[in-house]
Amino acid sequence: MDLWEQVPLAWREPLRAQAAQIDAIGALLSGPSAAAAVLPAADRVFRALQVAPQDVRVVIVGQDPYPNPDHACGLAFSVPAGTQPLPPSLRNILDEVRDDCGSTQCADGDLQAWVDQGVLLLNRSLTVAAGSPGSHVALGWRVVTQAIIDAVVAIDPLVVAVLWGTAAQELVVRFSANSVIASAHPSPLSAYRGFRGSRPFSRANAMLQRRALPPIRW
Repeated sequence: MDLWEQVPLAWREPLRAQAAQIDAIGALLSGPSAAAAVLPAADRVFRALQVAPQDVRVVIVGQDPYPNPDHACGLAFSVPAGTQPLPPSLRNILDEVRDDCGSTQCADGDLQAWVDQGVLLLNRSLTVAAGSPGSHVALGWRVVTQAIIDAVVAIDPLVVAVLWGTAAQELVVRFSANSVIASAHPSPLSAYRGFRGSRPFSRANAMLQRRALPPIRW
């Protein structure tokens, strides 16, 4: 699997130092010991990077892709339009948007509208074996995704970071302390231990507006 060829052109130079790492991960994913099904599809592994580094306004960090082939789409927490039922984590996210902002424009679970406004929906691991959550944590993705974050912060040191769960919060030191919104993961196992009621969406918009940047239409 030639993953480097899937990296969008705008990200090639910022990630040049990670090219060998990305190629090594691709080799592991296509080798004889690889899982039968890798999610998402190769052409969607770097889908989050459709936002050019200089256009990122908010970073939302998750853990790894959904292990369900019907859900994994290359954007953290998002699912393809029309997916029903929604994954529980995503249901909690959209419920929080409604409670926080009054409504959401992404009721069907496709979060592409956020991406179009400069939201980087990035998982710490960009692939997973079908049916096996967390199965690719040891492949080296976290080195790559940390480099993605560092590239964004190098351009905008005050970029807003929304970090849900332990894996995401490992990145807290990469961001300006005044630009971080951190809480429990929206998973049903932890959502009511700090995610629900945390109002991350209005808080992110307040941070943007303090810098005279337009808010995200969540």
